[in-house]
Parts: sequence; C-alpha cells; structure tokens
Amino acid sequence: MTRVPFFKVPLNLPHAGTISMRIQFHLSKATEDAEASEKAARIVGFLVPYTMTGENPPREEAARVIVDVTAVARALVDDIERLKAGHDRLGQAVRNLFECLELGEEGTTISLRAGENPSSALRPI
Repeated sequence: MTRVPFFKVPLNLPHAGTISMRIQFHLSKATEDAEASEKAARIVGFLVPYTMTGENPPREEAARVIVDVTAVARALVDDIERLKAGHDRLGQAVRNLFECLELGEEGTTISLRAGENPSSALRPI
C-alpha cells in the first residue's frame, strides 16, 4: 500500500476547536441538513473548552476527546459525501482538524471525501 504524504502536526486541541467552528461555518453555507449540522455542533462542543483555555488537557483526557471527535467527524464526512455538500474550503478544514488531532495521514485522505481539491497547493506533497 502506498502511503500518502501528510503534515505531521503536534496535538493542538485549542486550534482544533477553531477549525471545528470553520467546519460548522462552511457546512452551514453548503447545506441546511439538520443531522449534519448537529454533528458539526457536537464537534465544536467537544473542542471549544480547549479553545477557551488555549491549552491541551492531560494526555488521557486528550485521548478520549480525540476518539469522540474523530467518531463524529467521520460520520459528518459521510453526511457531506451523501449530501454532495463538499467543497475545497470545507475539505481543507476537515484535513486541518485531523492534523490537529495528530491524524494527518487520515486527514489527507478523508478531506478529499469532504471536497478538498486534490490539486490544491495547500495539500501536502
């Protein structure tokens, strides 16, 4: 299996919270689907406490947050794909979210399903 290039970013839950708000914003412009909107709001809810403090929590707490956020984010990408609501900025935000959760490789692939342009100059090469 060929590995895809990806950005290796250290854990940054405060910035992940900021990115989750971008996802919510871009999603609201692409669809009015209540189920997808609820998932985006859940992701924001998981992460906004860390955005407010500007600090990562202890590693054990961070691990639980990563599991919770990624489960909802993966389901949200399923919705984006089903609704054909993806676009480049939304896909970039999805990739950035996964990068901030130390899951850059998954972010590089899942972002394409959320509409990121595979030729974007912002993607890792």
